[in-house]
Amino acid sequence: MTELDATIEPLDAGLVAARVRVALEEDAAGSDATSAFLDLGQAPARGEIRVAETAVACGLEVAREVFRQVDPGIRFEPLARDGERLQPRTRVCTLEGPARSVLAAERTALNFLQRLCGVATQAARFVGAVQGTGVVILDTRKTTPLWRDLEKYAVRCGGARNHRRDLGAMILVKDNHVRAVGGRAALLDRIASKPRATFLELEVDSLEFLRALLGSPAAPRVDRVMLDNFAPERVAEALKDVADYRARGGTLEVEVSGGITLDTVRSFAQGGVDYISVGALTHSALAAPMSLELL
Repeated sequence: MTELDATIEPLDAGLVAARVRVALEEDAAGSDATSAFLDLGQAPARGEIRVAETAVACGLEVAREVFRQVDPGIRFEPLARDGERLQPRTRVCTLEGPARSVLAAERTALNFLQRLCGVATQAARFVGAVQGTGVVILDTRKTTPLWRDLEKYAVRCGGARNHRRDLGAMILVKDNHVRAVGGRAALLDRIASKPRATFLELEVDSLEFLRALLGSPAAPRVDRVMLDNFAPERVAEALKDVADYRARGGTLEVEVSGGITLDTVRSFAQGGVDYISVGALTHSALAAPMSLELL
């Protein structure tokens, strides 16, 4: 299977090409001292990339672009599609071309594949942990610099969804914004005085702050609250307040965030929670072990 799952929004080809170009420059792929020393030249080689452990495939087209930029004559055949669950020792692609070119591209291609498969696998674990609850797992902006689009793509391959891509994507008022405007009361007054935004999310760090919001003129202007660093029992209390607000005609989505792990995520997926955002999808994902072996 080689085609990308149609439900996964694909990566921009221009972005992939640019990221690959910089990565190959970083690795000096055009100046492989070892291959030159061994006079590998155009000696033909065949190889394959395998994953060592259970993983979710991600980054096959990125790897293809790595080999293409090193040598357009390399034949790259993907044997899996992004988003596919892989068993240990599964072949993800085969390669055929000059040995010098294949080896020059090897590490860069594996770096992309291992990192992206690792993020996709981590996302899939969290999605699986809340299966049946109706809760959507979201990522965050806690991404590797310059890899954000790649890592957010990997999140999608793992079955989770993306939160805002960048600061310009939506309004998300967090604790430091509250401090910057002079406190909670000042913030709620400011939100109430503004024209309704396309979408506004407000992080709240306590039941008191949530209740102040729900009882204020700012409430109708807030589309989603983020319950940040709430214990599961506090989430349950907050959901009662939100249910009362909804019963009075208010509309409000609920997101939970803050230090959530695979062991705890399901305890937060309570009735009334719409989203759980997890920084660990990207900042703590381990690379999927993979290797390229010449045959």
